[in-house]
Amino acid sequence: MLSPVTAAPRAAKPEYPKSKDRSHWLYISVIAAVVLGAAVGLLFPEVGKSFKPLGDAFVALIKMMIAPVIFCTIVLGIGSIAKAATVGKVGGLALGYFLVMSTFALGLGLVVGNLVHPGEGLHLTAYDPSKKAAGNGTVDFIMHIIPGSIPVLPVLFVALLVGFALQKMGPAAKPLLDGLALVQGVVFRVLMMIMWVAPIGAFGAIAAVVGATGWSAIGAMALLMGAFYLTCILFIVVVLGTLLKAFTGVSIFKLMKYLAREYLLIFATSSSESALPRLIAKMEHVGVSKPVVGVTVPTGYSFNLDGTAIYLTMAALFVSNAMGMEMSLGQQIGLLVFMIIASKGAAGVTGAGLATLAAGLQSHQPALLGGMGVIVGIDKFMSEARALTNFTGNAVATVLVGNWVGEFDRKQAREVLDGRLPFDENSVVEHGTVRGAEIDQQGVDQHGDATYVDDQKVSVAARV
Repeated sequence: MLSPVTAAPRAAKPEYPKSKDRSHWLYISVIAAVVLGAAVGLLFPEVGKSFKPLGDAFVALIKMMIAPVIFCTIVLGIGSIAKAATVGKVGGLALGYFLVMSTFALGLGLVVGNLVHPGEGLHLTAYDPSKKAAGNGTVDFIMHIIPGSIPVLPVLFVALLVGFALQKMGPAAKPLLDGLALVQGVVFRVLMMIMWVAPIGAFGAIAAVVGATGWSAIGAMALLMGAFYLTCILFIVVVLGTLLKAFTGVSIFKLMKYLAREYLLIFATSSSESALPRLIAKMEHVGVSKPVVGVTVPTGYSFNLDGTAIYLTMAALFVSNAMGMEMSLGQQIGLLVFMIIASKGAAGVTGAGLATLAAGLQSHQPALLGGMGVIVGIDKFMSEARALTNFTGNAVATVLVGNWVGEFDRKQAREVLDGRLPFDENSVVEHGTVRGAEIDQQGVDQHGDATYVDDQKVSVAARV
């Protein structure tokens, strides 16, 4: 049985300035840019190819942010792992499960990517400043304004050392972590600023690749999206469904039906973060104890990103195939190991997932970054599947961990999932209704798991 945990008194929720969520306009703009870019590439191939520098410039901006994103999220992430582990048996089980499942999801993405070979035949090329053609002086000037990227592996190594050093310092490290959290807020704000030019970058990249290869480019992108959606479905139904049935006797389909309203919310927002307070309330209602839910759900939102893991490896193979630079088995294993660590930094703002993907590509073959522009264009089409898979994975993890520590009421779960004990919508209020709601359990300090974006508090790794 789970040892008793004394709940920390809930602090008064601070008032944050209200601001409109404009991210849906970004989403719509990217889709419109992709459609327009594909049309230009098909109807006016030479004109489409001339827009390639727009995509290259956007990729360069993403490259610029790789090092600060990886450093901040890994250092603060290690601190978060330590805090979760101090909770005891629940934290240890949850972290162990998250590590195994994210590794499995990354491996599954590699397997599917090797089977379907997305991106083959596109023959993408990267911008090369050493090859100067007539009339591209302006392009060269703009490209040289954007700073070059810092090597990723040294940054990751230093981040790990700094993270563990701060962990060893204990309470004395809190001022440093506070300062780094503020730096992370600045980094994410800059990243959001960059993402607002994503429609321009997506238009240029899609127009160029479609102009060069025609309908084959559209087919390759459709293949990647279809394979990704199918892989996510199989992961949820087969992998998560089997684990849930084997250990708890709960049907994955009944659990998904129970969470149907949350799925609609996530689909509308392309963010699993929007359903965080509702997931906490519903997991308690389905029979998992409050302490287990309080530890597992918030930690899972940062470290159990199954959908993102599948996306990272499949997208990496898509780019390598499209660039004609196939990864060897050894390189793929190295990519897997890198992504196991770096995916914990696929943090909670739009674009951080792209930065993590770019970091993985650069760490193995920097030339592969030239194919990132196409991924930017279709990334939004896969965001719903990522968010839904991440959300389902965290729901299943909460039930499993609760069962393993003896804090899951199977009788209540049957009553709830069979519809005899309906969920009270008013109970969501007590868990908070703002995005990135404060975590109100067991004195788990979630500092380092949140940042400020557009004057709102958002949890790290919730929007990917």
